[in-house]
Amino acid sequence: MNPEYGVRREVSPIASVVLENNPSTMTLEGTNSWILRAPGAASTVVVDPGHDDPDHLPRLAYDRVELILLTHHHPDHADGAPWLAQRTGAPVRALRPELCLRSPALEPGERLTAAGLEIEVLHTPGHTDDSVCLRVSGSGTEHVLTGDTILGRGTTVLSDLGAYLGSLRLLTGLPDGMLGLPGHGPELPDLRATAREYLDHREQRLNQVRDALDKLGPDATPRQIVELVYADVDQALWGPAEYSVKAQLDYLRS
Repeated sequence: MNPEYGVRREVSPIASVVLENNPSTMTLEGTNSWILRAPGAASTVVVDPGHDDPDHLPRLAYDRVELILLTHHHPDHADGAPWLAQRTGAPVRALRPELCLRSPALEPGERLTAAGLEIEVLHTPGHTDDSVCLRVSGSGTEHVLTGDTILGRGTTVLSDLGAYLGSLRLLTGLPDGMLGLPGHGPELPDLRATAREYLDHREQRLNQVRDALDKLGPDATPRQIVELVYADVDQALWGPAEYSVKAQLDYLRS
């Protein structure tokens, strides 16, 4: 089944998604731009507008946009925010001040009210230092938007493994059965369970890297370890895997 690019798909009473036509090994089918609104609310919140894409961005501006939120600074999530802010007059908020427009930076633990919803900012570093998840509730419905902290399929690239393990532990504290809305890939029916699976996977990968260091020596490069540990993985993914292996080596060597 081909992805439906540019079509607004309702996921729940408070969340819809528009898939950007930017598929790749890093973005999976493309970037999920999320549109949030409580039933009956007059405005929306847009999360992660995606690239500065003239075909994609106007589809996010059909309704009155009250607020634009960014889960992190990567271009496939954040580059379209200035255009959307200019078009709609909505402020942009993110953890990094330089990404913000007409509004202060987000604070970890901050609680926002917009479009009839309550939104809690969860700082979840590891993929990037400014990564956040957004816990959204309204009309008896509650979701967590995960950005690239947890993807709808596969695992994410890491910059800091120690921070990432802490973020996963934070997400394992969520209630069972809470729907996860990722920045790429399909929805996650039980985010807490997925976070537990990610923790198990990371521990398995760490053990594999430890074994590789025993075989290759303590000065082995990330590339050498990727070729050994990821031998059964598509080589198109070896480049991104090097970033994660580097984060694992930094963690083990520290």
